Amino acid sequence: MTALPMAGVRVLEVAQYTYTPSAGAVLADWGAEVIKVEHAVTGDAQRGLKIGTGGVAAGRFQPLMEHPNRGKRSIGLALEHPDARDLLLELARSCDVFLTNFLPPARRKLRIEVEDLRAANPKIIYVRGSAHGQRGPDADKGGFDGSTFWSRSGSAMGCTPPDSPKVINQPAGAYGDSMGGMTIAGGIAAALFARERTGEPSVVDVSLLSLGTWATALSVSNALLTGEVPPVAPLSAPNLNPFNPTIGNFRTADGRWVNLMILQPGRYWADLCRHLEREDLITDERFDSGEKLIANAAAAGALVAEAIEAKPYAHWIKTFQTLEGQWAPNNNALELGHDPQVRANGYIVSVVDADGNERELVANPVQFDETPPTLTRAPQLAEHTDTILEELGRTQEQIIDLKIAGAVT
Repeated sequence: MTALPMAGVRVLEVAQYTYTPSAGAVLADWGAEVIKVEHAVTGDAQRGLKIGTGGVAAGRFQPLMEHPNRGKRSIGLALEHPDARDLLLELARSCDVFLTNFLPPARRKLRIEVEDLRAANPKIIYVRGSAHGQRGPDADKGGFDGSTFWSRSGSAMGCTPPDSPKVINQPAGAYGDSMGGMTIAGGIAAALFARERTGEPSVVDVSLLSLGTWATALSVSNALLTGEVPPVAPLSAPNLNPFNPTIGNFRTADGRWVNLMILQPGRYWADLCRHLEREDLITDERFDSGEKLIANAAAAGALVAEAIEAKPYAHWIKTFQTLEGQWAPNNNALELGHDPQVRANGYIVSVVDADGNERELVANPVQFDETPPTLTRAPQLAEHTDTILEELGRTQEQIIDLKIAGAVT
């Protein structure tokens, strides 16, 4: 493929944090030109964040900023200033997509609502990432993935045992945000496709609440059907599947865990037993058919657990390479980053940071023509202000005047 699928698409982004900006990053990975509008003084509120996973940085390379902003250009605009707003609308006239996660009161105050952008460019696709959607009593309220996506949308309680001393948190920083950005990018792609066919631009909405509800859709649908909350096994429950002895997480001798997800125990039982060095279980009359395995799942599962717990994690990772049934290591974040399968498929991509150092970022999950994306770093605050203004036809004297007036960085 000679060109990426979004080559020639221009995106104007007025957004911050990770949720909605990560959609712009995906579009940039796919070839779009993305202009990130930042606060003229402070920039994206996530810059320099020192709490949680945001505190990790090396020089000017901070994954929390690089992940959702790679491949973009940054311009600093004081949108409350009339001259800056005029510049924003001038940029919008040449863009295909306007992307924002500002709350409704801020959008109204800055006059960046749908009708404002459409007055400048009737064909622009207007995209809103929000916490709670555009209707209802909480439409004007903000939220983050830890609150709206994880807690309100049911994931937290869906994985918290009833006897747990605390509610289970998200497994990674920006967990729902990253999935949300990918979802928004898909919505934008569909809207661009529809505009190409019909000539009509769409208004695209994706909320953390809609994303979280979709993620828990099976549990929600089952609950609505039965009127009952799907149960979560207590911490004290045996770590064995009551119906299938080849499904579950099994502890190793050194306290690690391997996962078996063999949905057809009868088909794979003999091979599993050979890998466990328990060939005697193949002909055990309790387990010599799929029906018997299910009927005697507790006993079979206990024997599988006993065998796995007898040897360390590294042994099983090596031994299970030839296992016919489905299994997985329980990777931590560092192990995942070095996972040979992740590396073989180009899911980790190199990028040169602002200090000239080669770093690594996770690629977006979509590849075209079996080719990992080529990434460029995220911009520094307002790094491209002068260049973008020059592209709009402003002279150096005019740019200096805009800076003196406080309209641009």
